[in-house]
Amino acid sequence: MRKPRMILQRFNSKLFLKKFLLISIFFCVATISLSQKWNADSLRRELKTSRHHDTNSIRLMWQLASVTYTYNPDTALRLAQNALYLAKSLKYIDGQSRSLGILANTFMVVGNYPQALELNFQKLQLEETRDRPRNLASVLMNIGIIYRYQEEYYHALQYYSKADSVISKRQVEDFKHNIALNIGDAYDRLENFDSSYKYYIRSLRIALDLGDDDFIGKSMTGLGHIYRKSRNSAQSLLNYRGAIGYLRSASNDEVLCEAALGLAMLYQDLNQDDSAGYYANLSFSLARNDGFASAEFDASEFLTGHYKKINNIDSAFAFAEYSHQLNDSLNSKVKIRQLQILSSNEQFRQREMEEERMIAAQRRHQQLQLLLIGIFIPGLFLVTLLLSRRRIHIRVIKVLGVLSLLFFFEYLTLWLHPTVAELTGHMPIFEILIFVCVAAVLIPLHHRAERWLIDRLIQHRVFRGQTKKLRLAETAEGSHPTE
Repeated sequence: MRKPRMILQRFNSKLFLKKFLLISIFFCVATISLSQKWNADSLRRELKTSRHHDTNSIRLMWQLASVTYTYNPDTALRLAQNALYLAKSLKYIDGQSRSLGILANTFMVVGNYPQALELNFQKLQLEETRDRPRNLASVLMNIGIIYRYQEEYYHALQYYSKADSVISKRQVEDFKHNIALNIGDAYDRLENFDSSYKYYIRSLRIALDLGDDDFIGKSMTGLGHIYRKSRNSAQSLLNYRGAIGYLRSASNDEVLCEAALGLAMLYQDLNQDDSAGYYANLSFSLARNDGFASAEFDASEFLTGHYKKINNIDSAFAFAEYSHQLNDSLNSKVKIRQLQILSSNEQFRQREMEEERMIAAQRRHQQLQLLLIGIFIPGLFLVTLLLSRRRIHIRVIKVLGVLSLLFFFEYLTLWLHPTVAELTGHMPIFEILIFVCVAAVLIPLHHRAERWLIDRLIQHRVFRGQTKKLRLAETAEGSHPTE
């Protein structure tokens, strides 16, 4: 009876501590959530007062989307898509890149990795044409992260390596730790422990130079995994314990769950069951309190096996039952996420269709304008011909003739421009060279045509005037009586 009472007392004290932690976490989360919503409200007010269809509106839209995508992905999708289409219409490259990045992050949050990957590839195409090494490294790293979530580690490593090359060559200091850590993680999952160790050590050195507890804790957690898998228990123990201290200091409970469970696995390998149970329970409690469902499931599965090993059947059964319930919950979340993916895809598709309809309407409007101009030019020429037969000053005929030719040649240039732009891939240098060649042909042709047309119109006018004078003279002679 004594042992159950001790367990009950420990349980009550732990229950009080858990309540305290839950209340603290609730206030922290509420504060962060309120802060995000205040920022969102401020941006909404600024967006309402700003001019529409300018670069400032684009900036406000993607900023608002970046604030809301974690808790309201539907709104973030709509805002980022509107910002993207407006940026495209204004040819605002930075706005396009930012909007694509927010769209990709939003799709990644809802678990739509293929769509997030496609949008990041579009962003990559933009960044490859610009001299923004930080942006280029960021999108390459994000592509690698998506491949990592899809468990395509070779592809992830390929894009991590590209990002690492950009970061090293262009000295992008902000990303040096993250890229080393990500490459170490990819090699770890591919079970290439030598390469993984190399990059984890690099990330740890960078973290120590920066003096960042969070970075140090992450790097030491990775090293703990590598040493444990390589059967170097002493170094693994040293790194796991160090990581737990730094992660507690940095309040990074998510990675702390991972480090604690890794240490529990190490103690299990060393047949130190009490320590294994302690750290596994620590990982489980943190994961459950903070809502890290995947980490909670992993810890629960470990504890089920742990209690079976030490013949604690009641605890083993309790954790097995809990793992089953948690697995059902995770499966239901997967189904909900699949529905969210379908919903986000449909929302994205509908907005794309709406934008395509708007672009088609604009094209029809442009084609109608070109058609009207095409009708107007020969109409002006016909009016000039008709007026040349009337009693109008010769200068008016000259001006109308010159205008009709100017309209014709400018219309020809306007008609050629889209074709030239498409052929040259919108490269200004090549477009200028082609239009210089076209101008070298059209300008002399224009002058010759102008002289020929004016001469013909004037000659026609003079000839008609002379003919009319002759007829009047003949009529006058015929009206005099003969002697």
